[in-house]
Amino acid sequence: MTDSALLVLPAGIPWVLAAVCALLDGRRRWVGRLAAAGLGASFVSAVVLTRRVLDQGPIEVVAGGWPEGVGIVLRADVMGAAFAAVSVGVMFFSLLYEVSLGVRSRTFPALVLFMAAGLSGLFLTGDIFNFYVFFEVSVTAAYVLTGYREKDYQVRAAFIFAIVNLFGSVVFLIAVASLYHVTGSLQMSTVAERVSDVNPNSIIVIAAAILVAFSLKLGLFPFHFWLPAVYVGSHPPVAAMLSGALANIGSYGLLRFGGILSEELRLGAVALLVLGSASILYGALQAVSRHNKDEVLAYSAIGQAGYILLALGVGGPVGLSAAVIYTVVNSLNKALLFLAASLRGPLVAASFAIGAFSVVGVPPALGFVGKIAVFKAGLAEDGAGGWLAAVLVALIFLGGALSFVYMFQLYQRVFLDREAQGSDGKQANPPATRFLVITLAALVLAMGLWPEPLLVLGEGAASDLIDNSGSP
Repeated sequence: MTDSALLVLPAGIPWVLAAVCALLDGRRRWVGRLAAAGLGASFVSAVVLTRRVLDQGPIEVVAGGWPEGVGIVLRADVMGAAFAAVSVGVMFFSLLYEVSLGVRSRTFPALVLFMAAGLSGLFLTGDIFNFYVFFEVSVTAAYVLTGYREKDYQVRAAFIFAIVNLFGSVVFLIAVASLYHVTGSLQMSTVAERVSDVNPNSIIVIAAAILVAFSLKLGLFPFHFWLPAVYVGSHPPVAAMLSGALANIGSYGLLRFGGILSEELRLGAVALLVLGSASILYGALQAVSRHNKDEVLAYSAIGQAGYILLALGVGGPVGLSAAVIYTVVNSLNKALLFLAASLRGPLVAASFAIGAFSVVGVPPALGFVGKIAVFKAGLAEDGAGGWLAAVLVALIFLGGALSFVYMFQLYQRVFLDREAQGSDGKQANPPATRFLVITLAALVLAMGLWPEPLLVLGEGAASDLIDNSGSP
């Protein structure tokens, strides 16, 4: 298979299949299985692509055979391919979960495929405007999915999601237009080369707009206000896709544009560290105070995203690698917890416990690898005579302790409280859904026991970001 074909497949397969499934009734089980097969093929191609770029370096293709600088650039490096693989993998599990429960909307499989195509295209493009286009495709599909099953609270959640993401899209589009105005290009590599020659005041304003846009997407404090209502109002598989796949736009955008605007990232490091710290503490304290399982997981998502920003604020090879690693860890954790929280049974309870331990950072769950990576990044921060490193390390430990408290409370309420179990016992709980959750938990455990591939991914992604940064 040629490199250009391998680059197109992760987004091309779900895109073509989405157009087909849009003409079919998604409530038929075979249509759902067809969509899942397409996502599975997209996931496999993304994994193969990741292995290819790890071994031989980035792939870059100009669509349509146009000259470079004229045609749209498609580009796969370690970070982009890895983000595509993880996001599509989470959506694959979530779609299978809903198919086993019974799809209730004819458009659901097609929307999931469109969202997967948008995410894969976004992660595998080297053109900023193309990034924006795929951003809109994935967010539009996610907006419709948020209102899936059309209950009143789900429609309200979809409305909130649409308004907030419309605002984020406008802010990001303004930043894209501004970058083009000051650099004369939308190709990421060219912008990275030219940005050092631009008036610093202009670039700092553009960088601030990009930070706001992606912080909204990631749900970081104080841009978190929309996230609890949307996650609580969403159907569990949709919440898993929003938190485990769509939210990756935020962390990927901050990492990718942080590499392009590397000097601005360095200048804004203190702000990133403050926002990350606030997100960790706010999300954890709110999660401890909540009783509804979906609210606890929603506020946990805010707190866990703070670790990504903390690592990004540290920067350098160690910090960027930790941010990539923790994003992958957080995606798998959130997908597992949202899918498991609505099911019952001893094996499901054990699977949820693995996800909870992973969030806390208890070995051998995968979350331990992520926490150690962020811990190393905190130790690497030697600013202000070394006291800042001590503060960051203390914050990581405090966040872990609070995570243990709210995860223990949540497990007790969901799986040990007899009254709660009795109230949820009437809902559908087919064996296929339990099997999927157990499989995902086994994956989280296996990756924690054998973390070397993830560590290699993190180092490779950090190396690519630094090599392609705009630093002189």
